[in-house]
Amino acid sequence: MFSCAKRFQKTLSRKASYLADEEVTDPKAFLEERSKAKCVSQWYEYQKCVKRIENDETGHKHCTGQYFDYWKCVDKNVAEKLFEMLK
Repeated sequence: MFSCAKRFQKTLSRKASYLADEEVTDPKAFLEERSKAKCVSQWYEYQKCVKRIENDETGHKHCTGQYFDYWKCVDKNVAEKLFEMLK
């Protein structure tokens, strides 16, 4: 039993040193960049809203809905592939 634990510990230390040498990248950020192209219509709607309220001096107008619609689209496309990459 003790030798099994020692082997496991050695394996973990080898993996840790291997990972320390390698730069860790976030697959979600990579997938988000690739998914933005699929959400062009939502981005266009957001940009139209920004342009429409650009001269609003009251501060009451906002484009939060369009912004969230855009990121909802991106997140939906990312979710389809993210968990496949993490397996």
